[in-house]
Amino acid sequence: MPTYFRRRPLPPNLLLPSFSSLQNSLKFLLISPTFQPTGILRTASRPFSVAKLQSVSSMAEVMERVGSVKQQLQRLFGEALRDKFPDELDIVPIITPCKDLRHGDYQCNNAMSLFAKIKGRVPEFKKPQAVGQAIMDSLPDSEMIRGCTIAGPGYVNVTLSTEWMAKRIHKMLIDGVETWAPEPPVQRAIADFSSPNIAKEMHVGHLRSTIIGDTLARMLEFQNVEVLRRNHVGDWGTQFGMLIEYLFEENPNWEAAPTEAIGDLQGFYKESKKKFDADSDFKERAQKAVVSLQGGEEKYRKAWAQICETSRREFDKVYLRLGIKLEEKGESFYNPYIPKALELLSKENLIEESEGARVIYVGGITRPLIVVKKDGGYNYASTDLAALWYRLNEEKAEWIIYVTDVGQREHFEMFFAAARQAGWLPAEEDKYPKVSHVGFGLVLGEDGKRFRTRATEVVKLVDLLDEAKNRCKAALIERGKAEKWTGEELEQTAEAIGYGAVKYADLKNNRLTNYTFNFDQMLNDKGNTAVYLLYAHARICSIIRRSGRDVEELKKVGTVDLAHPDERVLGLHLLQFPEVVEEACTNMLPNILCEYLYNLSEDFTKFYTNCQVVGSPQEISRLLLCEATAVVMRKCFFLLGITPVYKI
Repeated sequence: MPTYFRRRPLPPNLLLPSFSSLQNSLKFLLISPTFQPTGILRTASRPFSVAKLQSVSSMAEVMERVGSVKQQLQRLFGEALRDKFPDELDIVPIITPCKDLRHGDYQCNNAMSLFAKIKGRVPEFKKPQAVGQAIMDSLPDSEMIRGCTIAGPGYVNVTLSTEWMAKRIHKMLIDGVETWAPEPPVQRAIADFSSPNIAKEMHVGHLRSTIIGDTLARMLEFQNVEVLRRNHVGDWGTQFGMLIEYLFEENPNWEAAPTEAIGDLQGFYKESKKKFDADSDFKERAQKAVVSLQGGEEKYRKAWAQICETSRREFDKVYLRLGIKLEEKGESFYNPYIPKALELLSKENLIEESEGARVIYVGGITRPLIVVKKDGGYNYASTDLAALWYRLNEEKAEWIIYVTDVGQREHFEMFFAAARQAGWLPAEEDKYPKVSHVGFGLVLGEDGKRFRTRATEVVKLVDLLDEAKNRCKAALIERGKAEKWTGEELEQTAEAIGYGAVKYADLKNNRLTNYTFNFDQMLNDKGNTAVYLLYAHARICSIIRRSGRDVEELKKVGTVDLAHPDERVLGLHLLQFPEVVEEACTNMLPNILCEYLYNLSEDFTKFYTNCQVVGSPQEISRLLLCEATAVVMRKCFFLLGITPVYKI
């Protein structure tokens, strides 16, 4: 039996801050002589800028956000640890869900590590179990906990109050799932993703960066983080001399019809590259064109702008299909900031001359980071360092996330290390402001090689997405939906399932691994696929519709009851949604959210199999539980960039 406790009353500001405590905290920040809204923190002897404190837009909104169940338990156990062990100031409550629900819902795992620290210094504790008992006995009273037990070497197993769980789910239905948002890790972040090259088609290789980056941005935004979505396109460099000169020579009157003059981007790039490699005179003219472009000559600037605009129109076709929002700040944007960034690095004595180039040596790596090439030109490292300086000092970002393939890992490690040596970033990698490289593996074909067409060309992303939609549309027509639905409904459903299937097939895998692109698998309506999950959501919506009940009215007059074991399992899974988002975001692993979503659908299936909904005495409560499941599923879909379907 659980060991029940009624210890100390919960401090009024532990789980939910009062207006007065929030006002006092803000007042302290505003009048404190040590507080600097745009201040300078120091690491070693060098400064780095930190983000401005953002104003609290609504005190009531802050009060509504109490964090996830895990975060609330962390606050409770944090209070217990401070009360019982006041001298151990660095203890962070370790709270994890119980793997076996027969033992409890959550577990506090601090006893063993804490016992190792105090062993011999605090004689009253002879074993870790005694430490666990002391932690449990010091827990404040809380309506969220039904009881606790001690297990093994001092683990404190926690059983949540079923009544509290039901009330929290019901409150979410009334107030909205946004009130379940975890506490934000930072105020402002930058997500740098997609980043195709101008004058080249977006191909399947850009798929992973685009949808992984979008999902990470959405998860941060759900946590009320301001996310600056950046598309760091390749729109500057020596290749533009080649493209511009080819445009001038092949189409002297290009300004009359610029779009037609460029035509197919991929073909335009290939032909210009072929001529550049084969014709030395053309190569020389192309190199001079680069100088003219960088010198700001109007004719060359206009041609460059037209090539960029033609590319953007092609990129937007992909972004429109995927529902991606990005703000472009390409290489050309940061180019003016490079000299200043390099000057700052030189003042720190970090830049050295090496074989005609200017380089930075970073600790532990023999090969230097080249920041100025032998010919005096800039490169990726110089652009990335300038962009980092701008993002820290002008955009005041606290967390900058770069989403690229794993092959670029060493580049990011080196330029991050250079920024730390310069004092732009703290020496500790887990301190803010911080930078993270989110690497991902390759998209493979069924032959185990890089995914390409039969002509050995990389597959165009827009063609791949259209094929996914067309296959879904054909399957829906085969099932007779063309006769039952409007043309618009058929198109929208085919898009939602087709594009969603492509996204989910990628996101459900650990991003660090390669994955095989297979239409038959991703469009399967059985197993862990988007099709199965979208159908599961549509079935839940159908259950609610068939009941003939007004769910909005039921929210006002009904209550949620989790008396049946399968109801409670489903309810607990719903409540764990915020902490899953937090875990997926902290580790930058969208597959954690995908796994949660699939398991949620499985828990719902078990609940629906064993608990009659429509026509049962518990109909109202169970319809509300159906609605809560649908709401959380829809939020999962949204975070994954997938459009839900409501009928199938």
